[in-house]
Amino acid sequence: MKTLAPGLQTHLDSGATTLCWCWTLTRADGAVMGFTDHDRNITFGGTTYAAATGFTASEVQSTLGLAVDNLTVAGALSADALTEDDLAAGRYDNASIAIWRVNWSDPAQRVLMRTGHLGEVSRGRTAFQAEMRGLAHALNQPTGRAYLRNCDADLGDARCGIDLTTPTNRGTGTVTAALGAARVFTASGLGGFSTGRFTGGCLTWTGGANAGLEMEVKSHGLAGSAVTVELWQDMPEAISAGDTFLITSGCDKSFATCKAKFYNGANFRGFPYMPGNDAVVSYPGSGDGHLDGGSRYGN
Repeated sequence: MKTLAPGLQTHLDSGATTLCWCWTLTRADGAVMGFTDHDRNITFGGTTYAAATGFTASEVQSTLGLAVDNLTVAGALSADALTEDDLAAGRYDNASIAIWRVNWSDPAQRVLMRTGHLGEVSRGRTAFQAEMRGLAHALNQPTGRAYLRNCDADLGDARCGIDLTTPTNRGTGTVTAALGAARVFTASGLGGFSTGRFTGGCLTWTGGANAGLEMEVKSHGLAGSAVTVELWQDMPEAISAGDTFLITSGCDKSFATCKAKFYNGANFRGFPYMPGNDAVVSYPGSGDGHLDGGSRYGN
């Protein structure tokens, strides 16, 4: 049940209302956009909600319990609001969205109807359609630790303890040539790092058409003075000579790498000595105390 401000309740009780829908879209990089189905812009809370954007929404499907609320938002792709390139680049992945019911004649009279995050997005040449997932969606995400040989911490987080801002674990580079794909290139500025230092790490573009985007590093090689970097996926925009980036060390999460590469064995968050399947299916041997699979009654 929603608790309405007295002014809004009075307006609704009048029988003649001036209501519209407003959507607040907040991307992971902090960019905030506002949209409304009214025919004029509306401003409140420091955000201007743009009219004539073609934003529409389906009915919200809600159920009792912990089922995820579902809603579809559709809108037009326009240069001053949402662009196909931004959607393809993932700038709106998991963006938070808030839906308001607003009295457009007095925007101070409003109520927050739904909050959630953008889910699956499909797009065409002139329009897009996005799924909005309710807050209960977070309950579907895995939590807690897993009993695995490899580490379950992320390199550089509080549980790992490695500082990725040190010169040993971070470098800056400039693309010297793209190697026929939007994910493989040669670079300068990384000659002081050994081969594989950044394999499995993260690359953030600081200049060029992909500025602000991130991608995981598939491989980092050094042959003489030539440094080659391959990313796991193609970037949305072409990689060109002169593009600049920041790159951080990677880890394959094995105990050997943790000790030899980062000298961080004390903080390893895996179980490298856990018994394998062989130990599980083995049984006592012929009186020698070993799990060798021999007959329990001798040879």
